[in-house]
Amino acid sequence: MTRVAAVDCGTNSIRLLVADAHPETGELAELDRRMTIVRLGQGVDRTGRLAPEALERTFAACREYAAVIKEHGAERLRFVATSASRDAENRDEFVRGVLDILGVEPEVISGDQEAEFSFTGATRELTGRDDLAKPYLVVDIGGGSTEFVVGNDQVRAARSVDVGCVRMTERHLVVGGAVTDPPTEQQIVAMRADIEAALDLAQRTVPLSEAHTLVGLAGSVTTISAIAQQLPAYDPQAIHHSRVSRDRVREITDWLLRSTHAERAAIPSMHPGRVDVIGAGALILLSIMDRIGTEEVVVSEHDILDGIGWSLA
Repeated sequence: MTRVAAVDCGTNSIRLLVADAHPETGELAELDRRMTIVRLGQGVDRTGRLAPEALERTFAACREYAAVIKEHGAERLRFVATSASRDAENRDEFVRGVLDILGVEPEVISGDQEAEFSFTGATRELTGRDDLAKPYLVVDIGGGSTEFVVGNDQVRAARSVDVGCVRMTERHLVVGGAVTDPPTEQQIVAMRADIEAALDLAQRTVPLSEAHTLVGLAGSVTTISAIAQQLPAYDPQAIHHSRVSRDRVREITDWLLRSTHAERAAIPSMHPGRVDVIGAGALILLSIMDRIGTEEVVVSEHDILDGIGWSLA
């Protein structure tokens, strides 16, 4: 066994996985998995730069993760950075900070690479299941971008588009520095139009309608599953491989877009860092389900982070 550590730094959150990896089979025995909301992508869509306070939040999480990695004695570490750091003019400052703290340079990967890691992480353990027909469409709804990947056992086509829960919230729902609570119908219509345009773009590369099973990843999707199940607290085991119908996703999305900050914050499974962006994330998921006509989404807790871990095996 090789003990590996994988870090996924996205627009909204940074996550760590420490696991024992089998070098031949690529199987992972999870030792530690954690997530911190750092909002690295704060303002990037508007300014093109990583904000100083966003960098400091991210570096603080990196220092915490460095201690965890050292405690577990991981032999290999891979740090992957996604949408926000791809877009930022000052990403060199981010790279230097991570290198100083963790001793590795973050790999600012392309959207296609991100999609491949997400597909591997989400589908590797689905192989052999008779109840889930191939090909899969894996959809990773992040803070700044959404990845679409179609494949059977390997990626057949992939596309990353610049719609995510943070980007859509900042672009359409923020007025005078504050999130509209709740959003107006005009704001929702504008956000939906952006999402539909992105789906048109994705569909040029990825045959969305050919997929038989939709697999949804990341915090917006897992939180919707938790809400659908009315969980008393966020429970990864109950969420992993749960299924949520399109009607239920529509019902939850409609409620989230009508609700106030206080009402969303009162949901017991809601992470505080998702309260203001979950409505946009839900609308992205619903728009995808409507576009491809699928009646349910299979929710996975395993995603790009697991794909990064398997790449170290």
